[in-house]
Amino acid sequence: MTLLFSRLGTRRRAPREGVLPDRLPPGQHLPRGWPVLHYGPVPTFDEQAWELQVFGATGDGTDVRMDWARVSALPRVEVRGDLHCVTKFSVLDNVWTGICARTLLSLVPPHPEVSHVMVWGEYGYSANLRLADVAGGSAVFATHRNGERLTPEHGFPLRLVVPHLYAWKGPKWVRAVEYLTADRRGFWEERGYHNGADPWREQRYSYQEVPGEGPDF
Repeated sequence: MTLLFSRLGTRRRAPREGVLPDRLPPGQHLPRGWPVLHYGPVPTFDEQAWELQVFGATGDGTDVRMDWARVSALPRVEVRGDLHCVTKFSVLDNVWTGICARTLLSLVPPHPEVSHVMVWGEYGYSANLRLADVAGGSAVFATHRNGERLTPEHGFPLRLVVPHLYAWKGPKWVRAVEYLTADRRGFWEERGYHNGADPWREQRYSYQEVPGEGPDF
C-alpha cells in the first residue's frame, strides 16, 4: 500500500530547478543528493542484541520490548513524503517503506491521557512530538527509501520520518518510544530549537515561540 502525503504552502513561489510552485517551504533549497547530518557517531547494528522498547504511559501500564525479528514481521507501508531539514535543504518525493507509526500505536495502545510521545534514538538522542503527529497516518518508522535499504548513516535499521515536520523530529536509529501525559522537550528542543517544528511556518528556533521575539508566521 502506498500512501501519499504532501502539503502545498499558501505562499506563491517561483519555480526553481523544475520544482512546481509551493513545493518548498520558505527558506528551503534543493541540495545535490541527500546530505548526511546527525549528532554523534553512527552506531553498529547488532541484530541479535537490538530491540525496540515502548514504555511510559501505556494503556495497561506494561512496557513492551520487541526484537528485530518481531519488528521486521510487522505490516509494511509505503509513504511518499518530502524531507525538510532545519539547515534549509529539502529532499522531495521520497518513498519511505517501513512500519506505519499507527501500527505501533495499535499494537501497544497508549493510555487515554497520553498527549505526546518521546522517540528515543541511540546515544540518548530524543525528539518530542504530539501524539496527533505520530498517529496521523504519515509518520513511518522507515527501513527503506526509494526501494533501497537505508544506509547506517541515514538511520538503518529504523528511522522515524514525519514528513510535515522538520527532519530533526524524526530520529535516526530509533530504539524506544515513550508515551507522555504532558509534553517534555527533546534533545534539540532543550538546546534552543522550536517545539513545533513546522517547516511551512519556519518554526526553527525557540525564540520564535514568544510573540514579538522574532518571526512567528
